Amino acid sequence: MKITKLDKYRPALHFSPQQNWMNDPNGLVFFKGEYHLFFQHNPNDSVWGPMHWGHAVSKNMIEWEQLDIALSPDEHGTIFSGSVVVDWHNTSGFFQEEPGLVAIFTHHLEGKNHTQTKQMQSLAYSYDKGRTWLKYENNPVLTHPTKIDFRDPKVFWHEASHKWIMVLATGQTISIYSSPNLKDWTFESEFGEKIGSHDGVWECPDLFELPVEHSSEKKWVLLVSIGDNPEFDSGSRTQYFIGSFDGHTFVEEHDDIKWLDFGKDNYAGVSFSDIPKEDGRRIYLGWMSNWRYANHVPTKGWRSQMTLPRELSLIEIDGEIQIVQKAVRELEPFFTKKEELNHVIVNSKDKHHFNIHADYAEVELVLENIDATQYGLTIHHTNTQYTKITVDAKDNKLLLERKHSGNVDFSDNFPKPQMVKLNGTEQLQLRLIVDSSSLELFLNGGEHVVTSLVYPDKACEGVSLFTSEGEIKVVHGKLSIPAKN
Repeated sequence: MKITKLDKYRPALHFSPQQNWMNDPNGLVFFKGEYHLFFQHNPNDSVWGPMHWGHAVSKNMIEWEQLDIALSPDEHGTIFSGSVVVDWHNTSGFFQEEPGLVAIFTHHLEGKNHTQTKQMQSLAYSYDKGRTWLKYENNPVLTHPTKIDFRDPKVFWHEASHKWIMVLATGQTISIYSSPNLKDWTFESEFGEKIGSHDGVWECPDLFELPVEHSSEKKWVLLVSIGDNPEFDSGSRTQYFIGSFDGHTFVEEHDDIKWLDFGKDNYAGVSFSDIPKEDGRRIYLGWMSNWRYANHVPTKGWRSQMTLPRELSLIEIDGEIQIVQKAVRELEPFFTKKEELNHVIVNSKDKHHFNIHADYAEVELVLENIDATQYGLTIHHTNTQYTKITVDAKDNKLLLERKHSGNVDFSDNFPKPQMVKLNGTEQLQLRLIVDSSSLELFLNGGEHVVTSLVYPDKACEGVSLFTSEGEIKVVHGKLSIPAKN
């Protein structure tokens, strides 16, 4: 089969647009048996441009059907990020016989002829499961007289106070508003001054409550994405805060900066609204790219993909509560051919290479360090293209290096290594999911995650284990690929 320009680097397990540009996920919501993914979309070019809302639906969050554009620019401006909720009790007055979907989004009106750029919050609603949308006739519903950065509303129903809550990105802070009906909004509080990282503009907030595993506690989590700053190699990334929320004010409970992902390619992610209570999961999806090079990655005719959907939970480690991320269980049926690896000894002379030859693959390893100073695994995309994951036992860190992974010439920043500090290296659990143009590495059950784009000629021809000195033991391992391979 001839590979066309639209097929090259196209992921098998991750959502990517059929054509043209995509960035932030918007309006993630579950309704009537479907997961909805709206997204920032330029339908006219494969670089960032006039923003629309693209739209896709799925039954399992892995296989997506792209639908018609949901929201297009109008007299109020282009359509920036936002959220979608199910208005179960018709608080908005838009629905009569049965509940429907309401989109809360940012209208972005570019300033012209010495006028100020405006960002305003607006509404649209749908009677037909998101296939068509009507914009509210009295848009916008929330404006600010002075703030230029006033965007990315994430809205949820707060049962305790019986009102809608909006968290909104406002420059270097997050502003919180409340409403009884999604139309009339009251300012509640502002969070962020002298708290967390301020290396770039704050964007794409999300606020939700999670139980702490193995305890009776619950905590509130605030996600905040940070835009690119040329002074730092990291580019755009996402931080999070753990704390409390009373319907008015979010209060953080820690002084350190907590990063959601230690790779370079997970940004602007938010969680799904209205996951059924009987399911109980908090499911997150991010944009798999980085503003440092997003417009230049070497796909042709389309750009960007989303991360795998991940279930978020909280766990206490060494007295500190942190987020744990795990790929959703819906991924499991896509790996049907598996090879077990148990009690294998790896040293500098015996590196243990495993042929895979697959369009996508999953590698699960529990590694015990016997006396190695460095150890790890190499993902062989082809005979000459590879990505290397190295664990440094002396400095307790892991490096992911992609400078030999394939096409890296589009950015000086892209080949630089990605690093995560570890709590220890005596025993390490790794779960690596390899797609045609990405790697997602989950460490110790998702305590740390490294999300990384790669652009090789093939996804994965093989995997090898290595040590620089000494030995490691594969306590348990599994290689999984699709049955068709």
